[in-house]
Amino acid sequence: MSENVRIESAAPGVTSIVLDRPERKNAVTVDMYRALHAAIEAVDADPQARVALLSGAGGSFTSGNDIADFLHPTLDFPLPGIRFLQTLAAARKPVVAAVEGHAVGIGTTMLLHCDFAYVAENARLRLPFVDLGLCPEGASTWLLPKIAGTKEAARLLMLGAELDGPGAVRAGIATEAVPAGKAFEAALACARALAAKPPAALRITKRLLRRADAERVADTLLVEVEQFLQRLKSEEAREAFTAFAEKRAPDFSRFN
Repeated sequence: MSENVRIESAAPGVTSIVLDRPERKNAVTVDMYRALHAAIEAVDADPQARVALLSGAGGSFTSGNDIADFLHPTLDFPLPGIRFLQTLAAARKPVVAAVEGHAVGIGTTMLLHCDFAYVAENARLRLPFVDLGLCPEGASTWLLPKIAGTKEAARLLMLGAELDGPGAVRAGIATEAVPAGKAFEAALACARALAAKPPAALRITKRLLRRADAERVADTLLVEVEQFLQRLKSEEAREAFTAFAEKRAPDFSRFN
């Protein structure tokens, strides 16, 4: 487990999973992905746990994958992140998210696999994969066109357009936009209500709701990661990461 992922009981039957690296706006490291994967699996296996509640510490959900892992990838990177997304997509029990501040990259794509997402009105959701010389992940190339429409999906994934809370609701990514500082409160109220319901009926309903898309989501996750791994080794990505480290604008003019 990672010291930057905090697991605690938020209410009877509600397991709170907190990204706790506020000094880096909860940028997710390889160890954090492993901890998130284990936490979702633990909720599914624990008969006392009925709902998982995801949130971030310090006023941000997450600023996305730690860029250091892109600059110096480990041998198995990005597999821990993919395993987490696969586990989240296949979770049998309800998952509720509370989003304040930044939700960048995987901070937004993971919301596509949550059953409910409560987002602060002034939250900032963005999918900057193309800007980093990468391609989307999290089965977002299947799920976003389906829930938001192809034109909005292109705006978000190709232009990297930013969404606030109301925009995330309109795009189908969030359940409700709430005043700043109130996302966890709203998400906890939803999680409490879910935890009080008949657990087997709830699990079956979730499975039926996701049944039609389950195979396509699992397949798209794998297709995307194959391309993602290739993009990580690309000159475009190297220029993007180097520019980020040097705090300058990237120059893609020499690429075709």
